[in-house]
Amino acid sequence: MLRVCVIGMGPIGNTHAAVYQALPGVELVAVCDRRTERAQAGGAKYGVPCFENAQQMLDEMKPDLVSVATGGFEYSSDHYEPTLQALHAGCHVLCEKPICNDLEKAQEMVDTARRLNRCLAVDLNHRFTPAARAAKAWQDQGLIGELLFLNMNLWIGRFEQFETEFYHLKALNPHSVDILRYYGGEIEEVQCFAMKASGRSIYSTQSTNLRFACGAVGHLTSSYDIKRGHPMERIDVAGVNGRMVVEDMWREATLYPADSWIKQQYTNPVFGGFGQFYDTFADRIASFAREVAAGVRPEDIDGSGQAGLEASRVIHAAIESIRRGGQPVKVAEITK
Repeated sequence: MLRVCVIGMGPIGNTHAAVYQALPGVELVAVCDRRTERAQAGGAKYGVPCFENAQQMLDEMKPDLVSVATGGFEYSSDHYEPTLQALHAGCHVLCEKPICNDLEKAQEMVDTARRLNRCLAVDLNHRFTPAARAAKAWQDQGLIGELLFLNMNLWIGRFEQFETEFYHLKALNPHSVDILRYYGGEIEEVQCFAMKASGRSIYSTQSTNLRFACGAVGHLTSSYDIKRGHPMERIDVAGVNGRMVVEDMWREATLYPADSWIKQQYTNPVFGGFGQFYDTFADRIASFAREVAAGVRPEDIDGSGQAGLEASRVIHAAIESIRRGGQPVKVAEITK
């Protein structure tokens, strides 16, 4: 039985706690939030002890696995300290995205997990769907072949005030870049153009040209300016043997073979399929718990801390390209 704690009891932390409490072989033993009302509300809701100090909770409850669902500046700055505390306490950690927008701290998180032989994962939940896995299986079977291009789009209307002008790129695109890397491998170089829509103080829509290490090319377009949220995501992956499209994470995946007019398709079932965005969290969290319980090696974890770090590094390279007036930037140059 895996003993699990959740640090950070906002809406996402509550999602993690609810998923854990429903999983077989998992016991949610405590929750933590430095805001008293959130900690107490979480403890009462899930019937577990609540804490306002993460180190105290780790010392007393001795969990095997911890979810870090804190917020902070740019909704990532508070991931660093509790992740390191949990790793040093002997726990495996599932951290919310972005892993940390301070890339030096993110690197330390990854390095610490590696040194301590602990599993560190990031909630890159957009890849944790049957449709995404079906597309990956087609690719692994050689039905796409040598990659030619990968084009990704993701948008959602968000119009509140944000802390920095690059918030949209940092907060939304860990998912987008992870999906691109899931199918395309390492991204070596980027060139980003972005705009601040009318009345905006942030770069609210952007388009990034991509060059992959495998030789493929592509682009990523994302936006906070489109009010209608459905459909909201699409990736088109093309190779010499065929092309595949995944739409809205779990809704549909389609394979178009180059040598046949007959396509293959995965369609989310009406009964027993994904019904809402919450299901992507449930799949992702359950997958990590299963991997930890099965003793999967830290370097083999699906959606690892390293994957989260590399996604953020690509995003920071795109930001640097904006700062340089749209000049190409090599991702390997970006360390902080």
